[in-house]
Amino acid sequence: MKQHLEYQLFLTFFLIGATTFGGGYAMLPIIHREIVQRHRWLEEDEFIDVLAVAHSSPGAVAVNSAVFIGCKLRGFPGAIAALLGSILPSFFVILAIAVFLNHFAEHPAAVAAFAGVRPAIAAMIIAAMVKLGKPTLKTPVKLVYILGFLVLSAGFDVHPVAIILLGAGSGLLLAYLGDKGEKKGEQT
Repeated sequence: MKQHLEYQLFLTFFLIGATTFGGGYAMLPIIHREIVQRHRWLEEDEFIDVLAVAHSSPGAVAVNSAVFIGCKLRGFPGAIAALLGSILPSFFVILAIAVFLNHFAEHPAAVAAFAGVRPAIAAMIIAAMVKLGKPTLKTPVKLVYILGFLVLSAGFDVHPVAIILLGAGSGLLLAYLGDKGEKKGEQT
């Protein structure tokens, strides 16, 4: 029997949330694998567009991504299913940690486990950047933009919303210049 897409969205995001540690950016490669590669619910470009909107919206990028993906696939019911799937695992884990925090926060095994998880999370974030960056690198101009935005973000700590707005503005400028160039070419 075929499962309803809302149930599949809930289960997919619940499993992602239950098995991924490190927050929203650490979840992106897993979300990408499940949504684009495994289920084929979105194309690569659609996924990148979802991430752009999710990142520029208030809130956690993984939760925002889940909501936008659910909405794109099944409207409001899909958004609710994906939202609940993405937040319930964290809610239950945080609730359990809050109840038992005083008992194990300084335990050597817990400290060692978290210290080991940090490099793994950094590697997953870098892998997500590489995977998501490759399709964007279609022209040398876009490579320059990526490097420029990276410098603004990492080097000058420019707010992410400002970078998104600069990216949108540069895209509009490129489109305008491209259209203008084509019109000039047609006239001559």
